[in-house]
Amino acid sequence: MSRASKVVLGLIVLTGAGAAVALKLFLDHGVSARDQPTAAEAFVARRLRHLAVPRDKRRAQNPVPSTPGALEKGRAHFADHCASCHGNDGRGKTAVGQNLYPKAPEMTLPDTQSLSDGELFYIIENGVRLTGMPAWGSPGPEDDEETWELVHFIRHLPKITAEELAQMESLNPKSPMEMAEQEEMRKFLEGGAPETAAPSAHKH
Repeated sequence: MSRASKVVLGLIVLTGAGAAVALKLFLDHGVSARDQPTAAEAFVARRLRHLAVPRDKRRAQNPVPSTPGALEKGRAHFADHCASCHGNDGRGKTAVGQNLYPKAPEMTLPDTQSLSDGELFYIIENGVRLTGMPAWGSPGPEDDEETWELVHFIRHLPKITAEELAQMESLNPKSPMEMAEQEEMRKFLEGGAPETAAPSAHKH
């Protein structure tokens, strides 16, 4: 049997196993996103993810040099685009990340860190079906450099410092309420009086 045939057969077996696991979970638990995936479900999902990345993409090497500048840009991009689900530290302990199914992964652990640079790049660019991971890449190569910088930052997550985390907090997207609170605090610190409602006019 050729290697291609073995891969196809493996995909069929894993897909069938995944479907059986999914059916059992549906019958046992419904469609709740609160449950933690079982070990069997996680194993099947990891294997399918691995096989779904084309071999040449898995073997791709990061063409962007690992420099302080590249790491800084990757860190800023992660804080602005990824941290709402993954957290600034990559551990996924956010309100959004913990309520996904499956939950956002702890990216400092081997399940993520053992992936090749090419796999990380492919996942960022194309997303992962049936999870909360969207496809961030554009059809062309315009944003490839930004994605490779993100790969460098993901590799750095296990060594991230408190200073870096503090810098990232200032780059995290803010809600309209948070922005209004920050503006009020800025005015207060600059000596401005808090806004008060104008008195209504009364006829006598």
